[in-house]
Amino acid sequence: MNVNLTPKPINFKFGEYINKGFELMKKDFGGVFVGFLVCLLMSIIPFCGILAMGNFYKYLRKIDKNQQASPGDIFDFKDFMPYLILQLIIVGGIFALSIPVGIFGFLGGISSYGNGEPSVMWPLMMIPFMILMFIAIYYFTLKGFYISALISFKGITDIKTAWNISKVMTQGNLLNIFLFSLVVSILAQIGVVACGIGVFLTLPFACTAYYYAFDDAIQQLERDEISEIGIKDKY
Repeated sequence: MNVNLTPKPINFKFGEYINKGFELMKKDFGGVFVGFLVCLLMSIIPFCGILAMGNFYKYLRKIDKNQQASPGDIFDFKDFMPYLILQLIIVGGIFALSIPVGIFGFLGGISSYGNGEPSVMWPLMMIPFMILMFIAIYYFTLKGFYISALISFKGITDIKTAWNISKVMTQGNLLNIFLFSLVVSILAQIGVVACGIGVFLTLPFACTAYYYAFDDAIQQLERDEISEIGIKDKY
């Protein structure tokens, strides 16, 4: 059945995604681990880092649904263009935000050179800008949380469409998504404490937790859409 997505805010299940991530690791650690290594290998290819992660999520979905999954499936370039465009947008945005930083630094250097002493004014003026910059970065990152899921799971190739849908899906959930990302990030970094070797356990877990967050969100949209179709057919 071809189901079109109608955007709506998602019921974000913070703890469930983390618990299911652990369960998937216990279910097939070998499969998850090998897939993660292949994902890292593909990430070496220029402009393929985010694509590799998106393909890894699709691979995890097959394992989760007890479907035949091969790590070689991760080397799939079908979604290369939308992910390339997404990366170019991210790089362009970061570059645009860095321009004022360079201007502040340049003006501060000129001021210091003219007076022979370090200028305090420009660093002070830069502090509120840096705060606003980080707020903007976090805002766009959180609002675009589901873009990867929409590209990889639903085949949406237009980034503007994926962005608009993700904006609706994240409504009322920005704090939950932020805390979820923070907790998963902390858990992923625990592996560094174990002489760095533990990251090969904690990083794959982080990916499984994100997979469940993405998969559940898509399922919620699909279930609602199917229900609406059923109601229309009934009447």
